[in-house]
Amino acid sequence: MTLTELQYIVAVAQERHFGRAAERVFVTQPALSLAIKKLEAELGATIFERRRSQITLTPLGERIVHQAQRVLEEADRTKQIAAQGKDQLVGPFRLGVIATVGPYILPDLVSILHKRAPAMPLEIEENLTVNLTAMLKNGKLDAIIISFPFDEPGIAAHPIYEEVFKLVVPVGHSWANRKSVDSRKLGSEKVILPHAGHCFRIQVLEACPELSRSDTEGMQGNSLETIRQMVASGLGITVLPCSALTPKYHNKRLTALTFAKPVPARQIGLAWRKGFARPDALKAIAGSICALKILGLKMLQAPEEDAFGSLS
Repeated sequence: MTLTELQYIVAVAQERHFGRAAERVFVTQPALSLAIKKLEAELGATIFERRRSQITLTPLGERIVHQAQRVLEEADRTKQIAAQGKDQLVGPFRLGVIATVGPYILPDLVSILHKRAPAMPLEIEENLTVNLTAMLKNGKLDAIIISFPFDEPGIAAHPIYEEVFKLVVPVGHSWANRKSVDSRKLGSEKVILPHAGHCFRIQVLEACPELSRSDTEGMQGNSLETIRQMVASGLGITVLPCSALTPKYHNKRLTALTFAKPVPARQIGLAWRKGFARPDALKAIAGSICALKILGLKMLQAPEEDAFGSLS
């Protein structure tokens, strides 16, 4: 068994296609297939179920690929240890972020991080939590910014800030001049929320029981910005995180209202693989998030220095 063979099975598991996997690892498809068959024979286990139009992992294969990924990460970690003098803040950092957070914090976050780590550009992936988690686990991302609660095996996570939710209505709405609105009243309104799969949708429904009981498919939007414009057109009302309601997003056709206590809110933070080989880079990302000066964000206790691990 070699690291090269482990790289091959991880590539196939991620691509679910022998041809694409071969291109990714710069070998011919026959050579890749032969190496994997050799590894399966050595292990006495079938890793992949090969069908004409689909490649799937066997249950045992999933465990083997997961372990292979860990071995490859440890090999990379060994290289990092051997290069203690190398600056961990040099080189791209692959950062994932959920779609209901990215547009509102990334402009300021990128600016702050560039001052702290100018030689560490960000490769950014905006996606749903479930997809970002999978990409983090298989090594396609270095860290992800997600909403809490968040608990995944092999993944360390820490909440960094909290932000409240606000109700957004058209200016002509009967609630437009209220100082606050009880979340229990939302059940009688046409509330537009993101599609299923967005954790923000789940959090809003959990925070507003009456809305949760009345919501079935309802009106849905692909993004918070699409929903904002739907509300501005008079189609309904919505709930947005306060980071999406800073002055730069002001719309004269909309009014943002405060919820009556208890005010619904969410916590946002950072998640990374345990043992990640660039702890200084994680510290720079977390520190930059803590330094955000976006109206409405309440910073929580910053992660401890040793939370990110160490190469020593």
